[in-house]
Amino acid sequence: MRPVRQLISGLRLTLQKRGASADDAEDLVQEAFLKFEAYRQAGDVREPEGFVVRTALNLAVDAGRRKKRSPFSPRALEEFALADSAPGPDEVLQGRDRLRRLREGLEALKPRTRDMLLAQRLEGLSYAQIAAREGISVSAVEKQIARAVLFLMDWMEGW
Repeated sequence: MRPVRQLISGLRLTLQKRGASADDAEDLVQEAFLKFEAYRQAGDVREPEGFVVRTALNLAVDAGRRKKRSPFSPRALEEFALADSAPGPDEVLQGRDRLRRLREGLEALKPRTRDMLLAQRLEGLSYAQIAAREGISVSAVEKQIARAVLFLMDWMEGW
């Protein structure tokens, strides 16, 4: 019997010549050796090399048959033309209109209230930080922002 490394590399090459990918050939060789080991423990194997080679080739044939019957495509997902998930022109226009309407609503707020709302929503400041910055109580900040949000919700209703 030839050295195991030589057997493995020759077997991998043979499987690849028969259409298996490098990864599939590696998997088939490993599975053949696992079957050989299980069979060897159960009984005597007279031709270990022949057993491993024949098992790997049979496994390759079985894998090829399974692949042909599989409802899944072997092609990579990147090869398929997928629908564009970007919004359509009508959605873009509608979004722009909504943003314009929101901008108008923000401009309709008192400047101080607008600044507090934007500090909380865009800058991520807490009510306490805004209160310290504005020199007012946290409760006053909460009320101002709540009023601003309610106003904008009413302003944007139907858009």
